[in-house]
Amino acid sequence: MLHFFINTGIKDSAYYWSELSRFIYKYCELKKVCPELDSIDLGGGLPIQTSLQFNYDYQAMVDEIVESISWICNKNNVPVPNIFTEFGSYTVGESGAVLYEIIDQKLQNDKELWYMIDGSFITQLPDSWGMNQKYIMLPVNNWSSPYQKVNLGGLTCDSMDFYNTEAHSSDLYLPIFEEDQERQYVGFFHTGAYQESLGGYGGIQHCLIPAPKHVIVDRLEDGTITTRLFQEEQASGSMLHILGYNNPADKTVAIDANNEVSKGNPKKLASV
Repeated sequence: MLHFFINTGIKDSAYYWSELSRFIYKYCELKKVCPELDSIDLGGGLPIQTSLQFNYDYQAMVDEIVESISWICNKNNVPVPNIFTEFGSYTVGESGAVLYEIIDQKLQNDKELWYMIDGSFITQLPDSWGMNQKYIMLPVNNWSSPYQKVNLGGLTCDSMDFYNTEAHSSDLYLPIFEEDQERQYVGFFHTGAYQESLGGYGGIQHCLIPAPKHVIVDRLEDGTITTRLFQEEQASGSMLHILGYNNPADKTVAIDANNEVSKGNPKKLASV
């Protein structure tokens, strides 16, 4: 198998078609010297809906990709390969949502109106600040109330803990918030592709890269520095167990209370 990955994802752009063509021509070259090569893996993924105004013709893009691969292979007298894909976000993105309550509002600089949520974007939707990822944002209630331009702020003291634009607009609008009226809730939808919300602590991480060792460093009152291991680096056995695979010889692969792999003793199983 030959793997192709482009971090911009599958887009109907000159850059994407150029890179895909280069990849298929390279596949044809390798196929002639390695007859066992019979498959390609297309990474990069299909986009998911991050706005109500999102419009993407999935079928047309897939058809065009397959036709391009077939045309280049036929031109080079090479059999068309088996085609595998890695459409992670497209597969699971719509499986999750995060709901917040607006707990307060404040006016900053006499012109910026901030709604404060009962959570943190940094800890609960870190892709929104780390990668500027946008989600479908909608008020959950009070749809009939007048709307106003706002900024959403999290509870941490970090200046990056905010969300103030949508994918299709540079502004954010929510119903006018009145403390003595009905509570206001806001939802962020299609968040299921966010890796930690799927894997959790010690779960399956991106590209099956194991979670590293976690070491706690303390300084005692006398200045002595101490270290202790909180959790070992994630092992292949624990990953397979999370995915539902057990070692036939050991019957059970579990995570014990010390976060170590335990074989054959389901009583030591702890939440992951």
